[in-house]
Amino acid sequence: MPTWSFRFQLGQYVRTSLWILPVLGLALGALLGEGALALDDMVGIPTGWRYTATTATGVLTAIVGAMVALLGFVVTIGVLVVQQATGTLSPRYMRLWYRNRLQKAVLSLFAGTFAFAFTLLRRIGPGTVPDLGVTLAGLAVAVSLVMLLVYLNRFVHDLRPVAIADRVRRTGLRVLGTSLQAQGRCTLLDEAAHPGHGTPAEVVRSAEGGALQGMDVGGLMRAAARHDCVLVVAHRVGDFVPPGAVLIEVHGAPRTPPEPRRLAGLVALGAERTVEQDPAFALRVLVDIAVRALSSAVNDPTTAVQVLNHIDAFLYEVGGSELRGRHVLGDADGAPRAVVPGRSWEEYLELGVTEVREYGVGSLQVCRRLRALLEGLLPGVPAERRPAVRRQLTLLDAAVEREFPDAFRRSLARTGDRQGIGGGSPSPGTPPRHGPR
Repeated sequence: MPTWSFRFQLGQYVRTSLWILPVLGLALGALLGEGALALDDMVGIPTGWRYTATTATGVLTAIVGAMVALLGFVVTIGVLVVQQATGTLSPRYMRLWYRNRLQKAVLSLFAGTFAFAFTLLRRIGPGTVPDLGVTLAGLAVAVSLVMLLVYLNRFVHDLRPVAIADRVRRTGLRVLGTSLQAQGRCTLLDEAAHPGHGTPAEVVRSAEGGALQGMDVGGLMRAAARHDCVLVVAHRVGDFVPPGAVLIEVHGAPRTPPEPRRLAGLVALGAERTVEQDPAFALRVLVDIAVRALSSAVNDPTTAVQVLNHIDAFLYEVGGSELRGRHVLGDADGAPRAVVPGRSWEEYLELGVTEVREYGVGSLQVCRRLRALLEGLLPGVPAERRPAVRRQLTLLDAAVEREFPDAFRRSLARTGDRQGIGGGSPSPGTPPRHGPR
């Protein structure tokens, strides 16, 4: 029976594959072509809808050629996206772009129309013309053209960094919401329920290593209950696990020794991080886009400010969520069964602002927008999380102090502005409208 990690990776491959749906479209187009031929023999076609063999051959030949050309055109657009993403955005964004459903639908429609027209074309002969099929092929071409226009509209508008940032933010928050819902279905215990100290009874090590892409928390709970032990996952989702490193620790006195291979199958390792169970990966992509915009090769601080808008929204949602650095999960009787590493508010905040501050401190508008972000988070997060925000404000002050020796420019850089520059911020020397609380 396939392990959970195999099924997880298979699902990842299917979601990011660009060829599976087009191949299914080819098969479906050929089947529909055979169905149209059979229906044409049973249904009488009005005289005005009939075609000569020469006309039908010409129409279907043109459709076959056009679909091949359109497939090539869409592939060319895909190559441009790859160049754009790796050059000015973030190579990590490609993990999300591969999931674009519209592109897969367009490729499938073009491939299916090609197969449909080709299936009809091979049946044309003297006195044998699939009139109904030719008409349906023409309708399929019309639908394909509309889908192409929709795809071009999406491509032109959604390739802008700010549009990509919006999509990445929404994806990350959706994954975060799913994770929080999953936590709500589990019994969360206090960390004192399982201190995590002591020598484990057994350890499960990674065979080949890789990035931890996901784990089957339910499977870990069931395995721990079956063997009457506590399973501690040694790494969080997103970490790279070296070959031979400890993957899972078995604590307690199990009734029967769990099989290491089965336990390892509950944790999926892959070549790189994925957003499936890792909302911080979306934040990582947002920061990458902002840092690329601040590089000397691009030098576009306005784009960095626009991306900071979405980092701001992401951190605001995270700041109001239930976060734990360590999740102790218990069974119905309250006994600890699994310990899963989480991610704290401080780690999310550090990931979201540190590199933008370090690479963008030389830009006035980045400093001003970053200050507005942090000052806006202070009243928006619980009181116990505000010291981390204040620490980041202190680090920002120190960076501005080093970068701007001139008092006037330093005062400008220390003034929060949600537009970076021109957002109606107070004049230099006056306190901000939303200061730390």
